[in-house]
Amino acid sequence: MSHGIQIAASGMMTALYRQDVHSNNLANINTIGFKADVPTSRPRPDVIAEDGVSYLPSDALLRKLGGGTALNPTRIDFSQGSLRPTGNDLDIAIQGEGFLAIRSESSTDGDRVRLTRDGRLSRDRSGRLVLGSSGLPLADTQGNVIHLADDAEVKIDGNGVIRQRGTVVAQLQFVQVADPQSLQKIGGGLLLASGAAIESRRPATGTIHQGHIEESGVDEIRALMAVTGASRDAEMNAQMIQQHDRLLDRAINGLGRVTA
Repeated sequence: MSHGIQIAASGMMTALYRQDVHSNNLANINTIGFKADVPTSRPRPDVIAEDGVSYLPSDALLRKLGGGTALNPTRIDFSQGSLRPTGNDLDIAIQGEGFLAIRSESSTDGDRVRLTRDGRLSRDRSGRLVLGSSGLPLADTQGNVIHLADDAEVKIDGNGVIRQRGTVVAQLQFVQVADPQSLQKIGGGLLLASGAAIESRRPATGTIHQGHIEESGVDEIRALMAVTGASRDAEMNAQMIQQHDRLLDRAINGLGRVTA
């Protein structure tokens, strides 16, 4: 295969992936507590350097061209979203660093802790404090489920301490981890933390605001421009593939024609 086609194909594939990621960000501009994904790429070295076979014969000019582009792991942009008042006592928003700990009762790996920035809470029929979006229970500082009385006003302070009738009922497990980039999105506004991340958790430095929710952290203008830019890059690389294909056609059917 033409080296030029390989390079252009790698550029087109990374551009299409960027387009998918930014489109997903754009689709979540109204998702509470959503954090944008940031796709990154890197120059790919030539195959001789990549495979460590420098002893094999190679073309010096092609080696200078490299191997195109390759994807890096996608990062999560944890930039603060704006806070919107709701007037609901069971809505909370996080300002600054921190996550709410959630007990995942369907986990099969023995690790039931999940993290979220989605503060839309509610009380289920058994009196548990749960996520309004999924019904998963929130954990207190000891990892236990929190129960609330049905007939008492709920007060939640900046550190996550919950009071009813002036008495402390529980304290939300409000934590942060040493490396937020080690967290993985698993859908439903939840983040999966590795064992090392869970071990490194400590009380959060952020502040909880009762009666508010945190809006999506996606900048819709930048997301739209990123989708457009990635689409344009993919189209340009596709044109380069077509151009190289035409050159190969001329080389084979024109320059390579056998004459009598």
